Amino acid sequence: MNLSELSRIIGSPKNSTSRFMQTLIGRGYLTRDDGTQRFRLTGKLLRLGQPQVADVSLVECSLDAMRALRDAVGETVQVGIPIGDEGVIIEKIESTQAVRIGVNIGLRFPLHNNAPGKVLLAFRHPKERERTINRIKLKRCTARTITGKDTLRAECERVMKQGYATDWGEADEGIHCVAAPIRDRLDVLVATLWVSGIAGRMPKSTFASVAGEVMKAAGEIERRLRA
Repeated sequence: MNLSELSRIIGSPKNSTSRFMQTLIGRGYLTRDDGTQRFRLTGKLLRLGQPQVADVSLVECSLDAMRALRDAVGETVQVGIPIGDEGVIIEKIESTQAVRIGVNIGLRFPLHNNAPGKVLLAFRHPKERERTINRIKLKRCTARTITGKDTLRAECERVMKQGYATDWGEADEGIHCVAAPIRDRLDVLVATLWVSGIAGRMPKSTFASVAGEVMKAAGEIERRLRA
């Protein structure tokens, strides 16, 4: 948003709003585009709302396992949490490959056309999952995107049964993902862990083996969260 929009929404004069924004920029919670003069949130703000157990954050519990997973599969690893009817990336470990999947912390993603989104949808409470499916729009991004509600319900059942989700170019052509859930000590979903790779390096034939590594890493994160 720009300054005028923010000032109107929070009911504060522009001068006061500008001071608020400059403070948040100085502390790393906002950035401002020099061209459009619009403000946007940074990944630092997201860390304020990370799931925590005692005084240990999800990211702190995840980093070692994420690095080990990256080394095992050679591709970019991310962790994300649900926010409403979307997911959002809160941490990443980039691939060491010369050509890699580039993602930004704070990026939001839908729940129907990618592996992490499917996990965040499938492992919701059944009633909430059904309400979410009825609520969200299934925008087509590629020829393989799920656009039917019944097809999405069946996909959620498959994801829950096998314990992980996949997508093969359903959100972006040529990009494959494999994701697994991260649950707390009460077995409630708190996040998803996934690997994103270029289709040529991570074809469908590798999904099962990659899923084994992703679930192993997710299990290690769960163990640390529950310790």
